[in-house]
Amino acid sequence: MLRFTVLFCVFLAVLFGLELLRPVDEHVIVPFTTVLAKICTTLISAFDSDAVSVGKVIRSTANGFAVSIERGCNGIEAVIILFAAIFAFPASLKHKLAGFAVGFVAIQGLNLVRIISLFYLGQWSMTWFEWFHLYLWQALIIIDALVVWLLWLRWLPPSAPVARPA
Repeated sequence: MLRFTVLFCVFLAVLFGLELLRPVDEHVIVPFTTVLAKICTTLISAFDSDAVSVGKVIRSTANGFAVSIERGCNGIEAVIILFAAIFAFPASLKHKLAGFAVGFVAIQGLNLVRIISLFYLGQWSMTWFEWFHLYLWQALIIIDALVVWLLWLRWLPPSAPVARPA
């Protein structure tokens, strides 16, 4: 348990530190967030032709309302937490990579729902937009990472018993 805790904290510190570096922001975070906005706009356009995205901003051409996907809203932090938890836990690399891949998709899938729902909530009521944005969705994205990790733990094959010397 001590090994897991130390590795988990080291992974968190290193990954959150890397996330703050300007080159990582410019070459990884911003492009990822731009792609996220484009995916949201593509999904929205399936039933609403009034949405456009420019960079990390999704805007309604009908009423001008826009949301900007900022740090903390792109799911990267939850992905970092999941990565740290999975890679700090003693398991095979194959199981770690599979768990992380599924978790990444689960977190970003829910994050797409989050962004699209906030895009429409903001057009309907700024009070509800703020409440959902600041409280409900923040918690749900982190809970998603936790649930994925717990399901991954259950999915892992049981570890072989350790032979004890006689």
